[in-house]
Amino acid sequence: MQSQAAGPTAYLTHSACSMHEMGKGHPECPQRLAAIQDRLIAAGLWDYLWHLEAPSATRAQLLRVHDAAYLERLSLMVPAQGYVHLDPDTAINPYSLRAAYHAAGAGVAAVDLVMSGRAQNAFCAVRPPGHHASRCKAMGFCVFNNVAVAVAHALAEHWLGRVAIVDFDVHHGNGTEDIFHGDERVLMVGIFQHPFYPYSGDPPLAGNMLNVPLARGSTGTALREAVNAHWLPALEAFRPELIVISAGFDAHLEDDMSSVGFVEADYAWITRQLRALALHHAGGRIVSMLEGGYDLSSLGRSVAVHLKELGGF
Repeated sequence: MQSQAAGPTAYLTHSACSMHEMGKGHPECPQRLAAIQDRLIAAGLWDYLWHLEAPSATRAQLLRVHDAAYLERLSLMVPAQGYVHLDPDTAINPYSLRAAYHAAGAGVAAVDLVMSGRAQNAFCAVRPPGHHASRCKAMGFCVFNNVAVAVAHALAEHWLGRVAIVDFDVHHGNGTEDIFHGDERVLMVGIFQHPFYPYSGDPPLAGNMLNVPLARGSTGTALREAVNAHWLPALEAFRPELIVISAGFDAHLEDDMSSVGFVEADYAWITRQLRALALHHAGGRIVSMLEGGYDLSSLGRSVAVHLKELGGF
């Protein structure tokens, strides 16, 4: 059961997120969300979460991080049937843009929940993911930068001066870095396999970006070394008022999308470190948003341990 010290953990999703799909065999598939739900039920965690329907982001919320011309271009590209490709890896079907609006809206709602104290932390089980999307371009399965929308909302509507972004996806969050590099209100810390798609992040674009590239074949030992030597000292010095996580689970040993070998214990460990830091500096406030993770079994198991640690279950 949840500890007395912890508030409720909110779980935000929307049915539209399962209607977005990019063609047979695409790894970023609707079954990802079903695999997470099934594992949370099997692990006995489902009933301890506060389940909420994610709202749609507004145009004004998206315009904080995306160009107006990009939003207009997307609205004109939605197909009546079939698919339209936004880049070689990223397609939209007739339902995708609605899913993308709800994916971004989940982060906004989650920020409001934790900033109001109604939830101590939140997990957004949404797709399409977001951290590769830049101000004016979709890429790498991502349409809107969900984490960036959430962070910009926290800065604008909750008047925060220090928000930390933590990205442990196996791919560098190039879109998030594009949006926030040089913004001293934001510290972004990340690990990623390098060299690897999208072949960026080393060197970082600005001093508020702390990127730790990991070599092919790295395990959880390398993750822990990076966190202890680089992330935690920087985060402690920054004293974030809110932590927003790009929670990608595609660095798992069983995920053939990458060549890095994390396991569930590694995701549990990093979540414990972030929760402790949030409790010390940010009143426990964490918003975690799903990014990658394409092996369905390891994705479900990894999200389960992530939520178990977030909620103090």
